[in-house]
Amino acid sequence: MSSPELLSRIEAAKRAVLAQTELLHREFGRAESKWKYDGTRVTAVDVAISENIFRELGAQFPADQYFSEELAETDVPTPVTARFSWVLDPIDGTNNFALGIPHCAISLALCEQGVPVYGVVYDLSRRVLMHGGPGFGMHDGDKTPHVSTAAFSKETLVGFHSPFDKTLMPMASGVLSQFKIRGLGSATLHLAYVAAGILDGCVDYNVKIWDLAAAIPLVRAAGGEVHFLNGEQLPMKVFDLKMKRIIYVAGSSAMCARLQALMNA
Repeated sequence: MSSPELLSRIEAAKRAVLAQTELLHREFGRAESKWKYDGTRVTAVDVAISENIFRELGAQFPADQYFSEELAETDVPTPVTARFSWVLDPIDGTNNFALGIPHCAISLALCEQGVPVYGVVYDLSRRVLMHGGPGFGMHDGDKTPHVSTAAFSKETLVGFHSPFDKTLMPMASGVLSQFKIRGLGSATLHLAYVAAGILDGCVDYNVKIWDLAAAIPLVRAAGGEVHFLNGEQLPMKVFDLKMKRIIYVAGSSAMCARLQALMNA
């Protein structure tokens, strides 16, 4: 049975994300960009959404820990010590957002003891709130979808980003040769679309935990799996802006096995 502490946070998370959607749409394609030390783009909207969501949640749950790549006061790894913590990517797909490409999302994860137990993802392109977690089901707006278990075919769709580290291209070639590929520019949406049954699976070589944290519980709630291939990431013990890139696959059990086999061939 879910605890009152968990349920109150879930409802607060949905309210906090929905409260930022007007700002997200108003500044879409208009926000001025800056570039961070690691070469990634950031806008004032990323910072504002982070501040607004954490201000609202922090007023209700002051003992929780709050982690966002845009608000970190230090790049020194921060231990996760509270029972409940939050991991936020205020705009996953900031490049798309700044350029007027609609595949981007607000991505908020609620973690218990360092494990994401509920995710809230606002999909700007479809104007849909996706949310859920194990024991709560997966909700794609008013739908309750499941991870695809369709047999592999020439129509199978896999979300994919080309590896940042080009030495991993041989690992990617098998996936590219076997499936139809969709590269949306938002790792959160790739994984969330697996949960929604829109994509059959996904693979990535470039992500950090804040790109995935909210969508992991969506996939698990929808009957799917997320497999980390270069070291287990959960429970999250520290929040580290300089963490190594994560390599993972997601989908049904059969899809994960197939993707891993292709990558290891």
